[in-house]
Amino acid sequence: LSPFSSQRGYGFVCLLRRILTLTVFLGLNLIFLGIYLICVCCCKKEEETETKRPNSCCITWTAVVAGLICCAAVGIGFYGNSETNDGVYQLIYALDNANHTLSGIDSLVSDTTTKMKIALEQHLARLNEIFATRGDYVQTLKFLQQMADNIVLQLSGLPVWGDMTVDLSQVASEVSYVEYYRWLSYLLLFILNLVICLIACLGLAKHSKCLLIMILCCGLFTLILSWASFAVDVSAAVGTSDFCVAPDKFIINMTKSDLSAEIVQYYLYCTQSPTNPFQQALTIYQRSLTTMQIQIQGLMQFAVPLFPTAEKDLLGIQQLLNYSETSLHQLTAMLDCRGLHKDYLDALIGICYDGVEGLLYLILFSLLAAVSFTTVICATPRAWQHLASRDREYDDIDEEDPFNPQARRIASHNPNRGQIRSFCSYSSSIGSQTSLQPPAQTISNAPVSEYMNQAVLFGGNPRYENVPLIGRGSPPPTYSPSMRSTYLSVNDDHRRQYGTEIQA
Repeated sequence: LSPFSSQRGYGFVCLLRRILTLTVFLGLNLIFLGIYLICVCCCKKEEETETKRPNSCCITWTAVVAGLICCAAVGIGFYGNSETNDGVYQLIYALDNANHTLSGIDSLVSDTTTKMKIALEQHLARLNEIFATRGDYVQTLKFLQQMADNIVLQLSGLPVWGDMTVDLSQVASEVSYVEYYRWLSYLLLFILNLVICLIACLGLAKHSKCLLIMILCCGLFTLILSWASFAVDVSAAVGTSDFCVAPDKFIINMTKSDLSAEIVQYYLYCTQSPTNPFQQALTIYQRSLTTMQIQIQGLMQFAVPLFPTAEKDLLGIQQLLNYSETSLHQLTAMLDCRGLHKDYLDALIGICYDGVEGLLYLILFSLLAAVSFTTVICATPRAWQHLASRDREYDDIDEEDPFNPQARRIASHNPNRGQIRSFCSYSSSIGSQTSLQPPAQTISNAPVSEYMNQAVLFGGNPRYENVPLIGRGSPPPTYSPSMRSTYLSVNDDHRRQYGTEIQA
């Protein structure tokens, strides 16, 4: 808010400032991300086995740091949002109190003027008929009418606050409406940031490419929102700071068409300006009222014994003067500068201290959120490369290897695929020693040709030979005690048969 600019001009400048700030910072951030992604794609190296674990740890720690920054940013944002909300509502309460004071002044002036013009004139008209034969009493009634006109004249010289109350009420309503949706929007933005950080951690923990793609899209969207909130907060903070540098000049500029500079300065500089611009009008009001009360008391004392019918109208005028005296005291208190000056200071404290402080914290939140999601976006391609290299490692392993965990998963998902035949499967499926008749086996150090021929007998695949695994340096299968006894007995039979054939 510049004190030398109109509202429409300031609105255009504020909007232009927001757009410029958003364009500059978002453009720089996107340029940085573009350069980083180009470098990642063009300068991609073949990662060695020794360097894969450090890269994975680096990605994990990067995600952890980004999550911590995001959580810290959300905490700061919650505090800043609360401070801004407190400052704005303090401004709204001050505007409502000032509006109540000004509307009360207008109400008192209007009621007193109405009673002096209408009710008093009716009483005086009836008394003129009663005192028609007494010229001195009629002259007193004319003097009362002059005093009443003098009071009305002084009240009409007071400023009319009707336009000011309408403006203050409209400003308070608009500020309250905007503040509610501003507070709610930032609350939803905080929740969105936390949800995206949770999705990022979940995606990196689950090694899910779908979640990584979602992280990248949501990160870019939240990055744009962060810079947009940064532009709005910076624009609001700069505008509010401009207003807080010279608020008195702004108020004088805005009210110069409705109020005199003397009245505005009286309320703005209450302790420094002892001269009350309403003092003369209030003094004349009080003197005229005191004179009227003295005249009415004289008529009550001397005219009522002669004209008893005049007592009712004289009592009505006395009640009217008592009401006017009460209104005078209330009007003096409301026109005093201390009440409106306190509301003015409360509004300044709310908007220039709590409000600006909250905006600064929101600016810090926007910056930290932008840094956090920039880090997440930068870590996403590295995580994608890590997942791709891990998939290539699994692709290099033979799927038919019985000790490959991936092959076991594939076999469990493809039950129609050819099963691996082993000695354990023979023993478990047949279930008895007498029905088991496997072919002759060779020892583990047999020649290669004989070894391959024996392997072909058991399914035609040399990888699935049915020979003991103990002598080959491979981990043995898990047996039950009955399977182990079956294995040993069959192995002894094979050895005896093999020795008999050699002797023959």
